Amino acid sequence: MKALLKMGALAVFAVLLSSELTFAQERGKGNRPSPNASVSQDIGSTTVSITYGRPALKGRSLASLAKPGQVWRTGANESAFITFSNDVNFGGQPVPAGTYTLFTIPGDNWTFIINRKLIRSEEDPRVSWGAFTYDESQDVARVPAAVTTEGASSFERFTIYFDTLSDTKAHLNLQWGKTMTAIPITTK
Repeated sequence: MKALLKMGALAVFAVLLSSELTFAQERGKGNRPSPNASVSQDIGSTTVSITYGRPALKGRSLASLAKPGQVWRTGANESAFITFSNDVNFGGQPVPAGTYTLFTIPGDNWTFIINRKLIRSEEDPRVSWGAFTYDESQDVARVPAAVTTEGASSFERFTIYFDTLSDTKAHLNLQWGKTMTAIPITTK
């Protein structure tokens, strides 16, 4: 009987350990040069959540890492994912509730892209790595945004954050080095 209990306890321990290891492999958990981050903001009754990688400049120019005029994964490693719990207005364009890939096109002005194509590890070993899986035909919204460099603090690591919060609106900000761009998100 004791042997049966020990085997049962060992089996439960093995299941728990394997599920912990599986969870740790999601979105590159572990020691990475560009750590993952997530940010979430409630705007009224809508939650907006973003998961992305945070590369560092390390003495390099922003233009060498996020090339002007080219689609960028908006961070490092896997493409950034954005989730809206309810329908939103993203920079003036309607976006239904759901999870999307967030791409950008850097330049003198930036373009924010909400794209419906999600590649998960079960579907593709690249796990939506970089902009390799970008498919323009899957765009839900493309919104231009002005860039500010005047008076901005310098951020060594790429950072996504929210500000200008009200009951129905917030700005989604991308900042890296002294470059900052923002897009308004409004809810009903």
